[in-house]
Amino acid sequence: STRDVDVVLLPATTALTRLAPPRFLAGTTFQFKQKTRLDEAALRHQLTLAGYAHVSQVVSPGEYAVRGSLIDLFPMGSNVPYRVDLFDNEIDSIRTFDPDTQRSLYPVPEVRLLPGREFPLDDAARTAFRARWRERIEGDPTRSRIYKDIGAGLAGAGIEYYLPLFFDETASVLDHAGAAATVVLH
Repeated sequence: STRDVDVVLLPATTALTRLAPPRFLAGTTFQFKQKTRLDEAALRHQLTLAGYAHVSQVVSPGEYAVRGSLIDLFPMGSNVPYRVDLFDNEIDSIRTFDPDTQRSLYPVPEVRLLPGREFPLDDAARTAFRARWRERIEGDPTRSRIYKDIGAGLAGAGIEYYLPLFFDETASVLDHAGAAATVVLH
C-alpha cells in the first residue's frame, strides 16, 4: 500500500483533540481523474453530504458551482480551486483556476476532495445531534442558538466544540494513523 504521509509532528494537546471517526472521513473523501466517467447528479449529492456549499461562483474552500458542463470545486485543504470540464459523462479536462479572475491556469490529472467540514450535516446527523444534546445537556434546548441552528441545517461559529454530539464515538489522531504507526514522544 502507498502512504500519503510519512511523518506527522504535532504537540500533545493537538494529538489529544477529538476528531471525527475514520469511517466518516473515508465516506466523505473522494477523488476523480481525467478521462473517467462522472455522474454529475451523484457528484452533487456526494458534495452536499461531504459538507460543500453550492454557490454561483467559487471563491473559497468548501464550495462548488455547476454551470453547464463545467463544475468548479474548491477542496478543503487545497490552495487552489479546480475546474472540471465534462464531455457527456466523461471528464474531458481538469484545470486549476484563479478564484479572483475565474481564469483557468494549468491542467492536472486528478482531484482529491476532503470533507467540507469535520461532521455530517444531513437530516440523520442533525436529528442525532439534537437527540444527543437533549440526553447530555440540561435545560431547554430550544433556548440554545446552536441547537436551533443545527435543526435548521446551519453550522455556526464554535460548532466544532460540539463534535461529540455528531457521532456515537469520536477518534484521535492515533486512530487515523492506524495500528502500524509508530509513536515517538519527545
